[in-house]
Amino acid sequence: MSFMLGRTPDPLTLREALPNFSKTTHIFLPINDCRNPSLAEGGSHWSLLVVSVVDGVAFHYDSLSPANKDEAIATTKKLSTLLGKDLQFLDLPDGPQQENSSDCGVFVCVQMKHLLMKKLLLAHDKEKINMSMGGKHLDASHGRREMLRVIEGFRREGERRRSYARRLLRLS
Repeated sequence: MSFMLGRTPDPLTLREALPNFSKTTHIFLPINDCRNPSLAEGGSHWSLLVVSVVDGVAFHYDSLSPANKDEAIATTKKLSTLLGKDLQFLDLPDGPQQENSSDCGVFVCVQMKHLLMKKLLLAHDKEKINMSMGGKHLDASHGRREMLRVIEGFRREGERRRSYARRLLRLS
């Protein structure tokens, strides 16, 4: 979605292709630095933009700060137009920083899970949430293992469903 927003001159033309955001409180957008729309595998870095629609704030988490700041600002402006609501951009450079050039995607996934599970879903109604990741240590190796565990769980579930469908076909 962020790639489409970034490459479309008028974001309002995307309304029919995107979900209805009228009852949405938060939008999680991975941001990539690819500037060539013909390269699906383009770009070299990922960061995370979390938009609090209710508060009108876009929080940017970049593990190689400020590598994707310009892309995140541009996406925020386009999303603001699409939502018909002013959004304040807030870069959060105090978050966990990667120590190599290959962990950015893992950082995005782990930060997304942390922000959703440990902050947003645990908050009480009308409570203000501190969206900072400052002081949070992120272990990319652990994140990779967790992602593999989730993928393996989905693979097993798919195999279980296929086995069940085969048994039903044999019985009929």
